[in-house]
Amino acid sequence: MQDTHSELTLHVNGLTYQLTVDNRRTLLDALREQTGHTGTKKGCDQGQCGACTVLLDGRRTVSCLTLAVAAEGAEVTTVEGLATDGQLHPLQEAFVRLDGFQCGYCTPGQLCSAVGMLAEHAAGWPSAATADVSADNPALDTEEVRERMSGNLCRCGAYSSIVRAVLETAVRAEVAK
Repeated sequence: MQDTHSELTLHVNGLTYQLTVDNRRTLLDALREQTGHTGTKKGCDQGQCGACTVLLDGRRTVSCLTLAVAAEGAEVTTVEGLATDGQLHPLQEAFVRLDGFQCGYCTPGQLCSAVGMLAEHAAGWPSAATADVSADNPALDTEEVRERMSGNLCRCGAYSSIVRAVLETAVRAEVAK
């Protein structure tokens, strides 16, 4: 009988983990159950709600649909890894200040998705809402943010505050350049 387990190395928030996982184990379950990173939430377990969003080598990834073995050697950033030296990430600070959460269940995925989304925007990637796809850096407005964050659901309806937090963070980052 063939062994269905693999040894793998996961780099999570700057720490390295040597794990033995079933080849069918999701990244979400490995993060929560084997590395103790429980900030990443299990919502729908079908890739539709975005609560499990993490950054995999800087790109947004729904960890409930990603096999842990696919993350071998990649850098995984969870919500716990967004803060630096005890300082909240600017998006985390904006979410707190502008009430970008209510129950907080979707917040880790919203934050990781927003960090990835802002990086995509900064790289000039258009979205389905981008009016001028030939522009080097599409304008970031409410419609753009809503489209780019549409894979992250909030049952509480904190969307307007989430959009404000993302837009404010983007403006602050632009001014800081």
